Amino acid sequence: MSDMKGKVGLITGASSGIGRATAELFAANGAKVVVAARRQDELDSLVAAIEARGGEATAIQTDVSVAAEVERMVDHAIKAFGRLDYAVNNAGIEGRFAPITELAEDEWDQVLGINLKGTFLCMQHEARAMLAAGNGGAVVNVGSINSFLGAATGSAYCTSKHGLIGLTTSVSAELAPQGIRVNLVCPGVIDTPMHRRLREDLGDEVYDQGLLPNVHLRRAGQPEEIARAIVFLCSDEASYITGTTLTPDGGYTLTI
Repeated sequence: MSDMKGKVGLITGASSGIGRATAELFAANGAKVVVAARRQDELDSLVAAIEARGGEATAIQTDVSVAAEVERMVDHAIKAFGRLDYAVNNAGIEGRFAPITELAEDEWDQVLGINLKGTFLCMQHEARAMLAAGNGGAVVNVGSINSFLGAATGSAYCTSKHGLIGLTTSVSAELAPQGIRVNLVCPGVIDTPMHRRLREDLGDEVYDQGLLPNVHLRRAGQPEEIARAIVFLCSDEASYITGTTLTPDGGYTLTI
């Protein structure tokens, strides 16, 4: 992996799972990291862990569905470290899975507000900072295998993740002439708090015998495995990759 010393990475949804693993890997590669999420205690724990290993990090509590908070988040990154080179838009929720006839409007709005609108707001302010600096940059949005696949009773979540494909490819085309690369990572079944909740909802038997057999590798992935894909797409090794979708899913989408 490229030496990222002197570079600055911003990661949303960094309090747990893929976001936390990504922040730790950026720091391990020498980048200074700005971590954002709604849970301040978990962010403080992450910053302490990074600093204990000799890294540099700062945290800011952020709700990505609120434009003013997103603007404050990016301003915080610039004030703390003077620049922004990498942005990972990972914040997301699954919301309540319910039949379309029963899903409440506010439930729909909450999922779309964080997963899709939130990514739009983050990209908007991240791009402004990168363009103002004139040093290029790399943005990675985090989708899901549900960026391609529907799921019964999952209309809000799947719609929000499908939308990230159009958002990513459009902004990639727009920012490429200024040297800013934009890509999408779509993880499969990953051992995160969100997927543990899914396992509880499905039950162990359905999860182990109905879901995991569709994964060619016959196991859930680990957050660190997705973090490596994200950090790669930000690195110089991916200098000719933009507007693409990387799907670390253990082969799941090849089966469905």
